[in-house]
Amino acid sequence: MKTSVRFCVAGGGSWGTALAHLLAGLGYDVCLWLRDEAAAASINDMHENTRYLPGLPLHPALRADTDPRALGASILVLAIPCQQLRAWLAAHQRHFCASPILINAAKGLEVGSLATPSRIVAESLSGTPFRFAALSGPSFAAEVLRGLPTAVVLAGRDAELVRHLRELLSGPRFRCYSSADVVGVEMGGALKNVMAIAAGVCDGLHFGHNTRAALMTRGLAEMSRIGMACGAKERTFMGLSGLGDLTLTCTGDLSRNRQVGLRLGRGEALDDITASLGMVAEGVKTTLAVHDLAQHLGVDAPITSAMHSILFSGEQPADAVTRLMTRTLREE
Repeated sequence: MKTSVRFCVAGGGSWGTALAHLLAGLGYDVCLWLRDEAAAASINDMHENTRYLPGLPLHPALRADTDPRALGASILVLAIPCQQLRAWLAAHQRHFCASPILINAAKGLEVGSLATPSRIVAESLSGTPFRFAALSGPSFAAEVLRGLPTAVVLAGRDAELVRHLRELLSGPRFRCYSSADVVGVEMGGALKNVMAIAAGVCDGLHFGHNTRAALMTRGLAEMSRIGMACGAKERTFMGLSGLGDLTLTCTGDLSRNRQVGLRLGRGEALDDITASLGMVAEGVKTTLAVHDLAQHLGVDAPITSAMHSILFSGEQPADAVTRLMTRTLREE
């Protein structure tokens, strides 16, 4: 075991569990921290997360815990849903070690503040020394658990730290690239969830491959416009956290956001869909935040606007698509 490095993964959902499993497989001392004592006991006894990843065995060296003292590991991976992150940090930061390394692995924008996770962390830990990196990219948790080859990107402003973390997290079936564009990597990870719901809507309406290809292409352009208005680099959106994650979540049926869109397109009500999912689909809340952000920035975001109308104003999906297709013609 690589005992010189201790990890704690905070958040026992599917992605947090997959990352803890990955780290245990790489030989690190790793604890999966979660609130539910019964869930922790189940993971420790059965080596399986029966709620989020049923039927997929976890590494036998992985241990789960509910003791907040476990959050004092030198490297803390935050797999807390974006909308809950600020409150979670306020409640638990007193248990962190001095000058922790924080790797945020959740995706989204905070409703109201329109803050990215890096900004939430910076505001919540103001005056407290820490180092930060953002992890994003096309990575279904179940496929990471199965050991299928996966590539992601780590972004941070401390280049030496990011290179170090890149080496720690990479293995034969999990490859990390590095980036200095924290804003771009975070925005790509958040914005693609809006497009994934939209792609699901189109597929739920049986619009075919042409429609999905058009949606993804114009969706990527929209993501780039919004991201660049926030200070991101355009080329970041052609990478793993942009095009890569967009492709995965718009086409893969393991995507919760795509599943929400599929069911909306088939005529189901949003409340019924979210109640039956049993886990977070970040794209719903992210659509609300991105719509507000685009309006604040004065950025044209027609797909986000259409999704906002479907999700929050009751517009019928077919009507929203017609409205998108009949806008004023323009150059690409």
